[in-house]
Amino acid sequence: MVLEGGKVDNTLFLKSKGEYLLIVQVYVDDIIFGATHNDLCDEFSKMMRSEFEMSMMSELNFFLGLQMKQTSNGTMVHQQKFKELLNRFGMKSAKPIDTFISPSTRLVMDNGSPSVEDQSYRGMTGSLLCLTTSRLDIVFSVGLCARFQSKSKETHLKAVKRILRYLKHTPDLALWYPRGCSFDLVGYSDADYVGFLVDRKNTLDMAHFLGPYLVSWATKEQYSIAMSTVEAKYVVAASCCT
Repeated sequence: MVLEGGKVDNTLFLKSKGEYLLIVQVYVDDIIFGATHNDLCDEFSKMMRSEFEMSMMSELNFFLGLQMKQTSNGTMVHQQKFKELLNRFGMKSAKPIDTFISPSTRLVMDNGSPSVEDQSYRGMTGSLLCLTTSRLDIVFSVGLCARFQSKSKETHLKAVKRILRYLKHTPDLALWYPRGCSFDLVGYSDADYVGFLVDRKNTLDMAHFLGPYLVSWATKEQYSIAMSTVEAKYVVAASCCT
């Protein structure tokens, strides 16, 4: 069996056989593989066992902090590890809240509020950044708080704790990928023109769907300085396409 390497991701390999497809993802010494026909999975498994000493963990249900639940109707991806964050950062008994950020929140670099310990703040934002792998809803708010990991203030810490309280309120949210849908690639983008109060840079937002499946998303500052709303949207559209 000969696998073809991915053109973008060097750890992704593909094998087609007629109308069937085998996909292999390698991460250090772990491998995930799946196919549209069981014979391809069996063939790949036998080939790998003949070349390497390896153990089979059967159906995938946990990988790199992600938990998967596969059913006949589709696959659910979620991260229940956030419950450990509530214990780690003393938020287990905090009151849940149904929004992750207030519409009136305007975070700036130095607003005169007392400083907090940078190391603790970085630990909280770093842990939340890992959660954005499956929690699209907190991407913007976590990315905003992550901009203040140096010289963080109490107002920044309050915003981070609000995200943790929101996670406590929404423990069952997950990504759902149903079976039997189309694979049309569709991308959406938007730009907040000079919306960041610290340096007045634009914030880009984008999401990509493969059929109904959300497969990629991001919110970040634009590196270039746009001179108009139209230019800002043009830059984010170009980034979305690439």
